[in-house]
Amino acid sequence: MNEKKQGGFKLSYLIVFLVVVLLLCLLFIDFGNNGKEISASQALELINNNSGTSEVDPNAEKANYVYFKDGTGYILIVGSNYAENQLPTYSDYYFHYDGAGVIFQQILEACERYDISYNYAPAGVNFWDILIPILYICFAIFVIWMIYKMIAGSNKGALSFGKTKVKSYSMSKVKFDDIAGMEEEKAELQEIVEFLKNPKKFTDLGARIPKGVLLVGQPGTGKTLLARAVAGESKVPFISISGSDFVEMFVGVGASRVRDLFDQAKKNKPCIVFIDEIDAVGRQRGAGLGGGNDEREQTLNQLLVEMDGFEPNEGIIVLAATNRSDVLDPALMRPGRFDRQIYVHVPDVKGREGILRIHARNKPLDESVDFSVLARITSGFTGADIENMLNESAILAARAGRPKIIMEDITEGINKVIMGPQKKSHVITEKERKLTAYHEAGHAILAKSLKNCDDVQEVSIIPRGSAGGYTMSRPETDDLMMTIGKANDTIAMSMGGRIAEEIIFKDITSGASSDIQHATKIARAMVYEWGMSKKLGFFALSSNSQVFIGRDYQTRNDFSEKLAGIADEEIMTILNTNYKRAKDILTDKIEILHEMAKLLMERETIYKEEVDMIMAGKKTEEIVAIMEEKEKLQKEKEERIRAEKVRLDKLKAYEIKLSEGEKLVKMGVLAEDELKAIRKEYENFKKELDKDINSKTEEQPKVEVVEEGETTKKSDEKEVVVEPKTDKKEEKKQDIDKKEKSTKKKTDKKED
Repeated sequence: MNEKKQGGFKLSYLIVFLVVVLLLCLLFIDFGNNGKEISASQALELINNNSGTSEVDPNAEKANYVYFKDGTGYILIVGSNYAENQLPTYSDYYFHYDGAGVIFQQILEACERYDISYNYAPAGVNFWDILIPILYICFAIFVIWMIYKMIAGSNKGALSFGKTKVKSYSMSKVKFDDIAGMEEEKAELQEIVEFLKNPKKFTDLGARIPKGVLLVGQPGTGKTLLARAVAGESKVPFISISGSDFVEMFVGVGASRVRDLFDQAKKNKPCIVFIDEIDAVGRQRGAGLGGGNDEREQTLNQLLVEMDGFEPNEGIIVLAATNRSDVLDPALMRPGRFDRQIYVHVPDVKGREGILRIHARNKPLDESVDFSVLARITSGFTGADIENMLNESAILAARAGRPKIIMEDITEGINKVIMGPQKKSHVITEKERKLTAYHEAGHAILAKSLKNCDDVQEVSIIPRGSAGGYTMSRPETDDLMMTIGKANDTIAMSMGGRIAEEIIFKDITSGASSDIQHATKIARAMVYEWGMSKKLGFFALSSNSQVFIGRDYQTRNDFSEKLAGIADEEIMTILNTNYKRAKDILTDKIEILHEMAKLLMERETIYKEEVDMIMAGKKTEEIVAIMEEKEKLQKEKEERIRAEKVRLDKLKAYEIKLSEGEKLVKMGVLAEDELKAIRKEYENFKKELDKDINSKTEEQPKVEVVEEGETTKKSDEKEVVVEPKTDKKEEKKQDIDKKEKSTKKKTDKKED
């Protein structure tokens, strides 16, 4: 069953309107082919005034002819000879003769009196007299059909609230090969595919097909994509619906739609029913704060019955997706309904690399783009985030006029996904720029100095989102656990901006508000959740699960006020200790702090390579020169690629022109001389292109191989590659052994 075309219902109204207009035209418009209808008295008057009339023929002498048929028919008064069976034309006069004998006799006497010719002619058939009643009947049938469709069949009708808003029954084209980063999840779902393809293999062993599979994971991890892949691999219909589509303002509509959904699934089985965001309809019963949840609970009850009730639903697998499995009703989660729960996790570094390669298939990437590096710095990204990041990178490269996407475009795309676009037009005073530079330099230096901190990827003083500047640190590994050392180092790194302001300007600003919140959040988690407090030890004061108001609104703290006071003291101790530790590090590295702030003031944005150079002791001027040289080489490379693309496009245009010219010559449109001229231009351009390619190949540096220990020199023309030095005596010994073996083989052959 395919989806209805959008606007199809409005098209029906348009057809009805056009038919009505057509019928009105037929009623009120005289088409002129039947002439002018007159009464019997007017007909007799025309015959009696047989000299003719100006409307018929002013020059006629006894030119009028009367054609009539005895009985019901037409009597025609014409101004010329009239063939039998011919209908009256626009220049004729006629009246409808209904068979009255008096009229017939009067006309006959009038014709004889004035010696007017008359003849019997059969009454013609009027086309419109037949067509118009048929059109009216068809119009009435069409109106009745439309009323029936509006009442019974249309989703917008008054009696169609119980119909399910199913998206499609189409076969999915997504395969498991189109999904990366979810190997375990795909392996779990592969069994569902095997069940649908070959159920006998399992039923022979007494196994039953799973009735439901619940996909649980964060938004953007690919739950819907996995469901489509199952349908695509098993090649069965895929019925998709959202959990919110069941809920309506009318009581009983949700339960009716559930019944209708499974009725349609039974007609198309084996099939897959996919319910997206099932938590909209599957929340725990009895958890409402008022009486307004009865309709949703009725819908859930009907869903429970359909999935595992008295009537079996064989051949129907229900897939559902949610990111709040903790609020679902226990009856929905039991075996027999949702037999399996598959947790779709955020992809790891290997999975992210696979997702990057899939989404980069149709994008021209520069050679500098390293997927392994991108996979490391995109820790925590879902598949949707990666797709959005690469799309933003392509837009940035197109905006800059680059022929390929470079690494800087992708890193900027990552930042746009996380924090939003840069605000380069934002007016900032020199004092604010300097303060921001020292603030971000403080973060970066502490991140590089503390061993448990993630490596710095980018530092910028350009405003982005709600931040005046930012220091981007991305983990190179996917750490699933937080150690106490990393937690303390992360808190200390967050304090770097405030400490730098205090050391340099002897003042503090409100720019560290988000840093303070971040550090306090980690310290609170250390004490309340992770058991990293010295005084409290192995004790949890709170749960890290999300709150469900309908279930948890009556809960209260399970610890005393005394423990709460001790916990607050421990949080303050952690924050103060790390503040002192971070301040000592920045005080010792004050020169590096000045140098990094100076570089940020000069370049506004620096990356990992520049941060490493600063930490190694290099000066700002030297680093700026290296960055400018790197940018110059990148621009030259882009120009070469752009010029090469233009030449290749021109060569392709020549080839198309030559091919079209050959066709035109065969058709005789183009002369042979003109085709030869085109071919000559093509060959000359191709020779020039080959010459440029050869010249570039010759410019490549030559490689000279020398042995280790010899004098090596590297010039502009030759690149020297040093190979390990071998022992010449050993080489001679090996050659002698080879010769002896070959001689022995020849001697053995002769003896044989």
